Amino acid sequence: MEIRDAALPDIAQITEIYNSIVLTSTAIYNDRCSTAEERADWWVRRVEQGFPVIVAADGSSVLGYGSFGEFRPWPGYRFTVEGTVHIREDVRGQGVGRQLLAELLARARAMGKHVVVAGVDSENEASLRFLERHGFVYVGQLREVGYKFGRYLHLNFLQYWLTEPGSPPPSMDVEPKT
Repeated sequence: MEIRDAALPDIAQITEIYNSIVLTSTAIYNDRCSTAEERADWWVRRVEQGFPVIVAADGSSVLGYGSFGEFRPWPGYRFTVEGTVHIREDVRGQGVGRQLLAELLARARAMGKHVVVAGVDSENEASLRFLERHGFVYVGQLREVGYKFGRYLHLNFLQYWLTEPGSPPPSMDVEPKT
């Protein structure tokens, strides 16, 4: 298995993974499947903004994907990103997620980020345990902010410090340029 940047030929398989999760779980608060064109647009936007979209691949087979992007669009949040990792159902629990997450954290650190945030459905115990095993800390819950499968959903937030809590930004240019 290799971890690498996603490429256009990967989009169909990324879309399949995404849609499988949309149809079967509350891991994604969306009740509509995505087209390959929509996922390609998402990929292009992320890459144009300088954010990674990576895949775990076994030859031409995509086992999972991960990415991070802006946590919020305002300059005060520029040292924080929100990440996601999604794994094909038949290879969950085999270390794919661990390797994708490790690569995403390394890339966020290399970009000078301070915190990675993850929003996880409160009933998604496997993802919550996974993130906590890898150093993410639960920091709060937004109740009934999602709705899927005929019920309201609670969103748990976790965060991972890439640099020590309270440490200064990695750049002396701490104020955004106007």
